[in-house]
Amino acid sequence: MTPTLVRRHLPSSTPPGSRARDWAEIQERMLVPLYEAVYERLEVGSGTRLLSLGCGSGLALLMAAGRGARVCGVDRDGRRLELARERLLPEGGHGDDGTRLGLGGPETVLDPAGPCFNLITAFDPLFCAGPGPRGLAEAISRAAACAEHGSPVVLAGWGPQERCAASGALRVAARLADPMCAPARWRPSGRDDLENLARQAGLAPDGSGRVSCPYGYADMTSAVRGLLSTGAFDAAARATDEEQVTKELIEALHPYLRGDGTVWMPNVFRYLIARV
Repeated sequence: MTPTLVRRHLPSSTPPGSRARDWAEIQERMLVPLYEAVYERLEVGSGTRLLSLGCGSGLALLMAAGRGARVCGVDRDGRRLELARERLLPEGGHGDDGTRLGLGGPETVLDPAGPCFNLITAFDPLFCAGPGPRGLAEAISRAAACAEHGSPVVLAGWGPQERCAASGALRVAARLADPMCAPARWRPSGRDDLENLARQAGLAPDGSGRVSCPYGYADMTSAVRGLLSTGAFDAAARATDEEQVTKELIEALHPYLRGDGTVWMPNVFRYLIARV
């Protein structure tokens, strides 16, 4: 890509609050096919009591509530969580239906007097509840301890690398964050990564599926803002600078820029259903 075209799509530096809004308005919807497939398979409805780990700005919770489920969610990004509150708790506090949102781990939404959960989800493959996979396994284990025996726990991750166009962009993030590790440090979920995570959390795998979740953007600027909002590029920006990250991200996205100016990146996500 020529320098002129790169400069054309360079967005101005955005503060963290704007990144959260970009997530809610641009990026979060990319996982809607995943949410729908899981909810349909598990027949989420009025009898469902859902806890979402890494609930983001609440779109998946809103969709479950629309099916009649009682929902709770936690996230470690306070700005995203504020947007979730705007969607789910417009009056503030807790919802009359038991809706709770907490900053941190699952313990922030537990109600000793209330019913335990019968569905737990961790949809966002970039969600990190602690220092690495071990922290996530511990968070899942704590949440599972508050669920009914036999309840499903849904974990999600990237599909095969050759079927995930976003992998090229994420390799840019990994390379710039730590050049000594080379581009191969990042990879989509391996074949058994979700199963291993479930076992680390003390759960028994019980089925899986794959869902097409293309990343579609109105233009290159929206694509850059959406991907930067995931947080996957934060370490790269700290190691270099945001302009360098944006420049290389645009170059990685250029093969997916279509004639009408839209950006289309086919991806496949995989989910695992485990049991408490």
